[in-house]
Amino acid sequence: AIVTAGAAALSDGRSGTIPNSITLPPLILAPLLYAATLGLEFGLQSLFSAFASGIAPYLMFRRQAMGGGDVKLFAALGALCGFDPVAGVRIQLVAFAVAMVAALTAKAWRGRLLSTLAGVVAMALNWVLPSRRRLRVSDELMSPIRMGSPILVATVTCSIPPLTRVWSI
Repeated sequence: AIVTAGAAALSDGRSGTIPNSITLPPLILAPLLYAATLGLEFGLQSLFSAFASGIAPYLMFRRQAMGGGDVKLFAALGALCGFDPVAGVRIQLVAFAVAMVAALTAKAWRGRLLSTLAGVVAMALNWVLPSRRRLRVSDELMSPIRMGSPILVATVTCSIPPLTRVWSI
């Protein structure tokens, strides 16, 4: 999982894309290898984990809030970490938190944190305000975030506790 996330972060940093050659092999092979080596139950668990890890990013992709490579990477990490059915979801949540902290830090560094936070409040209020009273939100607020590096940080962070259990045996 760390190698896959590292390759994706490198590609995302260089080109802004995460190619299928990085995400699809682990997404396809992990459930097959789990089933072949540990039994059908683990293969199905890996498939479930891939689905659970990919569904929220896929829904975000459908709303043009996330790239397709990020979606496939989250699903692949879920499949790779299939021995723990929530590991992929945990990586996803940590990655979103890391991306949020990085984005807010970058906004603060550029002196745009308060205007960004005001825009976020306006977006939240627009959900409850009638259409004629909605607040204008700057297009700058919706700038894209490359998720490759936050996903790598999350994968490494979430991998440390299981690795320490393995090393202590």
